[in-house]
Amino acid sequence: MNKKPLFGLTLSQLTDLVLVEGLPKFAAKQIADWLYKKDIESIDQMTNLSLDARKRLSEKYRIGLVKPSKVAESTDGTKKYLFITESLKFIEAAYIPENDRATLCVSSQVGCKMGCLFCMTGKQGFQGNLSVGEIVNQLRSIPEWHKITNVVYMGMGEPLDNLDNVLGSLDILTADWGMAMSPRRITVSSIGVKPAMIKFLESSKCHLAISLHNPFDEERKALMPIENVYPIQDVVDEIRKHDFTGQRRVSFEYIMFDGLNDTPMHVRGMVKLLSNLHCRVNLIRFHPIPNSPLKGSSDEQIFKFRDALTSKGVFTTIRASRGLDIQAACGMLSTKEQMQKG
Repeated sequence: MNKKPLFGLTLSQLTDLVLVEGLPKFAAKQIADWLYKKDIESIDQMTNLSLDARKRLSEKYRIGLVKPSKVAESTDGTKKYLFITESLKFIEAAYIPENDRATLCVSSQVGCKMGCLFCMTGKQGFQGNLSVGEIVNQLRSIPEWHKITNVVYMGMGEPLDNLDNVLGSLDILTADWGMAMSPRRITVSSIGVKPAMIKFLESSKCHLAISLHNPFDEERKALMPIENVYPIQDVVDEIRKHDFTGQRRVSFEYIMFDGLNDTPMHVRGMVKLLSNLHCRVNLIRFHPIPNSPLKGSSDEQIFKFRDALTSKGVFTTIRASRGLDIQAACGMLSTKEQMQKG
């Protein structure tokens, strides 16, 4: 019999499960505590459940945690974890320790259908959505999971193209019965899938990051085909309808490409696009990927671009590059593994 995983179920799903199995309703909260707050590997370790309850659960269910199959560690402390999914595909999560925080970058899909020119994951094509359990497993199954202070959905895939499972995973991460993280410590990134973005903003209190990379419609289309469907101007106009003046933040990711999006004209375009919007812009150095015609901007140009935006009132930072020596750009490690397997 193929036992079903418990890990990834929400409290309401666990409640339905225990009632079907003839267990008391409060057992759902007990199981959630074991799954999402403690270090267990088997149902037998849920010691506040009766022996009969544990036996009954073990006949049909398993915990369902999957440990990483490989890890690569950078000289700067960044770790890239490789996981094998239920469908025997490869996904990645990146652990990024800093002075007073530790961030985990998680994946939401195997591959991606969005086809952005600069993204290694997109070159894999779309191979499937990750389940709620497979998303949260990336945090729970690494040795550092108790140290994680921040989670960013910026790994493989477009999170808002797998919205229901992403929202389910956010529920587990932030609920009192789950991992009880503050939504202010979680950021979900998107290239701007507008209908799903609206639902996310209405359903969650987590931060939003939009992959922008160019303020001009035609130029952005060449980098990101999504611009043909949901123009960035429409995405920003929608964001203006939501409140980001309090603790919730919206940011815009901007990979710097030499000669393509790093000119004074692009500064003016960014200022016009984001005028009077309470946000920040994160400038990102381009992590080279194989067979790409794109070239990253020089540090001098990046600093100049930041200073020009800042002088126009756009709060702008430069994200530190991490893990270059372990191929930390999204999709690099899993693509390599996939090719070796093939």
